[in-house]
Amino acid sequence: MIGRLRSALAHSPAGRAVHGLLRDVPERWREGTTRVGAAPRRLLIAPVNSAGQGYAWARAAETIPAVAAANYAYRDPGDVFGFPADHRTPTGVFVRNRTWQRAQRRAVLRRFTHVVIESGRPILGPSPGTVEQVGMLREAGVEVALLFHGSDIRMPSRHAEREPRSPFIDARYPETDRLEEIATRNHALIAATAAPVFVSTLDLLDDVPHATWLPVVIDVDAWRDAGAAPPLERERPIVVHAPSNAGLKGSELIADTMRRLHEEGLVDYREVRGVPAADMPGVYGGADIVLDQFSLGIYGVAAAEAMAAGRLVISHVGDTTRRNAHERTGRRLPILEARADDLEAVLRRAVAARAEHAALAAEGPSYAAAVHDGAMAADALRGFLGGASQGARRPGMGQ
Repeated sequence: MIGRLRSALAHSPAGRAVHGLLRDVPERWREGTTRVGAAPRRLLIAPVNSAGQGYAWARAAETIPAVAAANYAYRDPGDVFGFPADHRTPTGVFVRNRTWQRAQRRAVLRRFTHVVIESGRPILGPSPGTVEQVGMLREAGVEVALLFHGSDIRMPSRHAEREPRSPFIDARYPETDRLEEIATRNHALIAATAAPVFVSTLDLLDDVPHATWLPVVIDVDAWRDAGAAPPLERERPIVVHAPSNAGLKGSELIADTMRRLHEEGLVDYREVRGVPAADMPGVYGGADIVLDQFSLGIYGVAAAEAMAAGRLVISHVGDTTRRNAHERTGRRLPILEARADDLEAVLRRAVAARAEHAALAAEGPSYAAAVHDGAMAADALRGFLGGASQGARRPGMGQ
């Protein structure tokens, strides 16, 4: 009934007139401010939402009793991935719209008891800087933590010392100097604020040893359903590589090998780019093997998704990260190890010994369910959310 009423209104002259009025409302009045449900503890995660993780962590936090959560991110108009978010605005509004900035600042200071700042970026507008904004939040009685996703805190100079195929050796990656500057600035932010720190992948503990691991969160059921067909049953297995950043994923290190194996007919190799997030379950679910990355030595969202889909995931994961994963989860990380130099040999063995490698792939969904369904993330956030001092603000205020 409600749906029919909405449809009728949308197609009526009055409905079209209202739509036209809203379309013509100045941008500064249309973007709105970040809202949150009523609860004693109210968490905001902002302003990056990398790979949709701000939104996913907010949902995980809401499984904790007496917690409501929301995420916010600013995005460029050309964003093709379309990750979900509770609230988003165009980057131009965040940077230039003073009216919106003032409204958002009032909303955040009034509505939230806890804020997790992603990637060291200001959340209340571009100025003042993040250190000053942390001070403003604390003066309003808001508890603040910092959260880093990867290149925002990983020091290229240190990574080049510990990874033989690091993209940062001899500044092979063109943005190496810029990333060094960003990471240096964020390490200084950690020191200046003395705020609790979360990192989304285990390798980042090499850069921030005192940080808390906040595991990435995925919709395990959706990815498991997408991979309903068992892998490695085709005569010519489909191998997918979907680099979000080819320069950091080491895509160029494997390109010649994969081209040659594809032309030989051993595998059907497909490199995909710019696919909307909503379409990626179909991409991974339709593959037998997923190649993740071969230069950083990490595992993150893409590998977790491919594991949940029950695909054979092949990637280079550093020894320290594998050991940390086992120690913290009690489980073997079911990612087949390969560096770019031995990828061909690893793939040939996988195609020749299919039952053995299908068994490894079959461990993926249970690992993803145990580690990346949000329960471990909620546990990681619980310490930060449980020790709040709400000051004189009214408990339960949310709107």
